[in-house]
Amino acid sequence: MAQLSLRGVKKRFRDTEVLHGIDLEIGDREFVVFVGPSGCGKSTLLRLIAGLDPITDGEFVLNGHRMNDVAPSRRGIAMVFQSYALYPHMDVYENMAFGARLMGLDKPEVDRRIAEAAQMLRLDSLLKRRPRELSGGQRQRVAIGRALVRKPDVFLLDEPLSNLDAALRSDVRLEIARLHREIGGTMIYVTHDQVEAMTLADKIVVMNNGRIEQVGSPRALYETPANIFVATFIGSPRMALLDVTRNGDRLGVAGGGAIRVEAAPAAEKLKLGLRPDAVRLSRGAADEGFSASVVYTEYLGDNAYVYVRLADGTLLSGRTGPNELFAQDEAVTVSFAPDAAHYFSAEDGRRLEP
Repeated sequence: MAQLSLRGVKKRFRDTEVLHGIDLEIGDREFVVFVGPSGCGKSTLLRLIAGLDPITDGEFVLNGHRMNDVAPSRRGIAMVFQSYALYPHMDVYENMAFGARLMGLDKPEVDRRIAEAAQMLRLDSLLKRRPRELSGGQRQRVAIGRALVRKPDVFLLDEPLSNLDAALRSDVRLEIARLHREIGGTMIYVTHDQVEAMTLADKIVVMNNGRIEQVGSPRALYETPANIFVATFIGSPRMALLDVTRNGDRLGVAGGGAIRVEAAPAAEKLKLGLRPDAVRLSRGAADEGFSASVVYTEYLGDNAYVYVRLADGTLLSGRTGPNELFAQDEAVTVSFAPDAAHYFSAEDGRRLEP
């Protein structure tokens, strides 16, 4: 069992505050992903949980016990680093055994735990190899196995896939998801890759500039982003934002047409958010819709993304079928599925409901 509470957590380095009062609850057996751009504070927050850096203000509570002044080795937490951090002169067995021996476990227990972890991570045949004889994906599995052998209450994973190529990232991501299902531990995973966040997490914590922007399930963040930052960070290709003016039941773009909507927020000026799946493209000009011209098309085999530019310069993309291709500079009209539109305040970027 592992339940974590972060209450008003702040972190300062000299005169610079990098975390500005983090409040977060993480439940037992949850897979939680911290996601955000580089420099947002997600890895710093992970280090505070691990005890590698001290908390400046606030408190970290694990299973009802305040952890601020507890040494990292006594927290029941294991961390997997981006760089693997394997000992090059030790073979896989010795790397996995190192932390367990520091815990004072006897050899039969160490052997039992390593055998169990090796089988789970498909490392049985690699125990006598040294890190230089392993692929990147195998090294990362050894690093995860070293954490598993300690049987911690909480697993922390700091961008564990960033050093792997695309194919290996996909493979190891599946391994981590399977591992969480099998061991049922509480996992906190840091990444800047929103695809990893969407595919792995029970709960995503979106961070920006040392603050939490939104916490929720992948589906909640995708379908009901709290603000413009979350809306444009979650989803690929990213959501397009259009500056629109509301006039009665019509939304217009400067110099580029208008479209009738049944329901929209009452504000005169809005940010209209459209994901590629919501965009509809038709050839030529039309009375209803926004005028645009095709910039380029990304053909992906089973579908394509067509990027168009509106009269005001806004670039947006629409997903089409593989046979529905458009020529560069072709004139098109943009419309959208009303129930898939998102609205945000033009003043502070918060989500608005129709």
